[in-house]
Amino acid sequence: MLNKKCLILFLLFINFAFGFQQQNKLSLLELFPVLEAKFEVKFSYSETDVKDVIVDAPQESETLNQIIDRLNAVTHLNFKILDARYIAVTTIDKKIAVCGLVISGADGLPLMGASVVVQNASKGTITNIEGGFRLDDVGINQQIVLSYLGYETIVLNAKDLREGDTACKTIVLKEQNETLNQVVISKFLTTGLQKRLDGSTILNTEKFGVLPGLTEPDVLQSIQALPGIESVNESIANINVRGGTNDQNLILWDGIKMYHSGHFFGLISAYNPYLTSKVEVTKNGTSSEFSDGVSSTINMFTKNEIAETISGGFGANLIHADAYLEVPISKKLGLHFSGRRSFTDVFSSPTYDNYFKRSFQDSELTTNSDNISESNRSSDFFFYDYSAKLLFDLNDNHKFRAHVISIHNNLDYNESYANNQGETESKTSNLKQDNLGFGGSWNAVWNDSFSTELTSFYSKYNVDAIDFRIETDQRLTQANEVLETGLKLKTLLKLNKSLNLLNGYQFSEIGILNGTTVSAPSYEKTKKDVLLNHALFSELEFNNNQTYFRLGLRGNYFQKFSKFILEPRLNVRQKLGNLFALKLQGEFKNQSATQIIDFQDDFLGVENRRWILANNGSIPISESKQGSFGVEFNHNNLMVDVEGFYKYVDGITASNQGFYNNFQYINASGSYTAKGVEFLINKTADRFSTWVSYTYSVNDYEFKNITPSVFPNNVDIRHSVSMAINYNVFEDFEVSTGGIWRTGQPYTKPLESNETVQDGNSVIVNYDTPNGENLDDFIRWDASVRYQFEITNDIEGTVRAGVINILNRKNSINRYYEVDPNDSDSAIMVNNTSLGLTPNISLRVKF
Repeated sequence: MLNKKCLILFLLFINFAFGFQQQNKLSLLELFPVLEAKFEVKFSYSETDVKDVIVDAPQESETLNQIIDRLNAVTHLNFKILDARYIAVTTIDKKIAVCGLVISGADGLPLMGASVVVQNASKGTITNIEGGFRLDDVGINQQIVLSYLGYETIVLNAKDLREGDTACKTIVLKEQNETLNQVVISKFLTTGLQKRLDGSTILNTEKFGVLPGLTEPDVLQSIQALPGIESVNESIANINVRGGTNDQNLILWDGIKMYHSGHFFGLISAYNPYLTSKVEVTKNGTSSEFSDGVSSTINMFTKNEIAETISGGFGANLIHADAYLEVPISKKLGLHFSGRRSFTDVFSSPTYDNYFKRSFQDSELTTNSDNISESNRSSDFFFYDYSAKLLFDLNDNHKFRAHVISIHNNLDYNESYANNQGETESKTSNLKQDNLGFGGSWNAVWNDSFSTELTSFYSKYNVDAIDFRIETDQRLTQANEVLETGLKLKTLLKLNKSLNLLNGYQFSEIGILNGTTVSAPSYEKTKKDVLLNHALFSELEFNNNQTYFRLGLRGNYFQKFSKFILEPRLNVRQKLGNLFALKLQGEFKNQSATQIIDFQDDFLGVENRRWILANNGSIPISESKQGSFGVEFNHNNLMVDVEGFYKYVDGITASNQGFYNNFQYINASGSYTAKGVEFLINKTADRFSTWVSYTYSVNDYEFKNITPSVFPNNVDIRHSVSMAINYNVFEDFEVSTGGIWRTGQPYTKPLESNETVQDGNSVIVNYDTPNGENLDDFIRWDASVRYQFEITNDIEGTVRAGVINILNRKNSINRYYEVDPNDSDSAIMVNNTSLGLTPNISLRVKF
């Protein structure tokens, strides 16, 4: 009985103590009326900002100023006494220190190496051996993202992790709980190229044969052998698929969306091919799990199996050296790594000289002021890239992957000149391009019929320039930054041996910043936009060896605009006997991030493309509708493919087309329509492969708010022919030669007899009908050879040599006009040309 009374007294004491403690805590909504009555003041605030803020009750002896000082110190709000009567309460982004202890929800043990990142900021750390972390100078309103391989990612408010007198908060992470689309042509154009039932093309880089002019299995260069895919300005980074611009291609590397694709500002692919196992190229009829590229999808996959032994290779050509390595740490854990760096900053080869001349023609490096002699100019350019992949197989049914890729280009340009005092001064301009990506995936097979895949990625693209302009003693700083994070969950259900059902959800958050500062006159402009997209997708895939179809639907919801876009997808292939097949494809797609071309605020005249984000107004979301129908003949390794296509893309802007006409500075949105026919004939045998492809297309713009509203597209190439032959002279010696012929792209010439006009205080070129003329035909013939030899039983060597443009033809790839500085009534022509005769050679060792 005594124990029972003691227990009751103890509980009453606890309840009293707790109640007393609670009485000493007040919400600001409760506190404000008390203070207003006591001190005869009035608080001005937003209820949303203050409703969840709890503070200690004021002491009886505290003055109003003391209370305000304390509230400023302990809350994320700003209390400002406006006068004797009114006090304003506003939110501020205070900087605080955050800390925490990350443990596993499965066993309670600390998680070392967990990622701790401040959302939408380049700040982060990893947990130590005890699972702890600490970050300084974090905005109190920011969010902290915590993630660990095999565990669910969580997002916490920084203010909830604020470091104080009490111990750091303990954070518990919970554990995360193809088949029908087969290859129909295993040797397509050359070894390592395959064609699938859905019409997509697979490039197997490890088995890739020789293509004319190439000394490396360059991923983005190789796909230009396919009909309907070309580069009108010879740049790998500027791939035009069925009349689209380069920014309309969705480029994925192990699920990471990439915003930068070329070294040397477009002439060399930024993706090292020696750990890239395959590349999947889709022009139409795309799976519903993909969107965001209205012209094509280029999906790259690195090797995904843990090797049994250490293997790798290294090599060099006249531009760069590279190495790659596959290391099996254990039966369940493996590491893949590749790295590449140019040596152009220490050694200039003839290949480098040609690439430099081609890349930097018509830039500040070659067209600067005449008062600076050539001997007083110098430039250093280099690039590097690296990638790494960690592979962990928990068992045969659960596989985890983590990967990183980094791409970097750097250009320094130095000018020396004599100042007014006769002293020599020098100024260095700089241009950097970077694309850094992180990604992870978990593939789970739950039973024979059901599997899931969870993937996530983070991609960051930056181009930064510092340009010292000697003529005006002006310093120009420019920046373009893209940050994107993405998450995708998809499930695959095998209904029977002929039927699959794919379902999934995808989330992406993209932020884009553009900034420009000028020293004299002082000017600064920074613009940042963020867009969140939620998507659900589903598709049914069927194959019974005669009929293949894939029917899909994707719904996209753009949170900022409350905009919903529905995208149906269709892909059908029907065999007619053993020789013929009919193909029908169609798709709706959208794209929210595009590039604009800025002719005034360009980056040293070298890189003039900036990524921007749709605002659902002057910059709409681009939407495409595409359909194609074709017939395919395949017999005795002879394939003939004819396909007609129609493509309509709405929501393009004049600023992202790169106009050199009277519309280049006009804000207008419009559309383009591309329609045509692609023809391919390909014959393969054991020792040779040959092909000829021809594309006829008509591509026109329509901008309803400008006159004329309809005119030819900048990449309106009416006729394009590509041909090549590969031949194995011996088992280890292969040669390849081939060429390209296409009609010249459109350009606009000045109005005859009235070439310039006055525009305010400036004189500008007065252009005639837009894209009314065409450049001369583009003709190029290339050749390559490859010789393989055995160094030891386990080591193999390969020598490749190639020549681009054997005929040394001077092809025009762009033409525009400028006001003649010596005669303001006349315009002078600026003509950009392609690579001249450019040899290259590479030596590789594989073990």
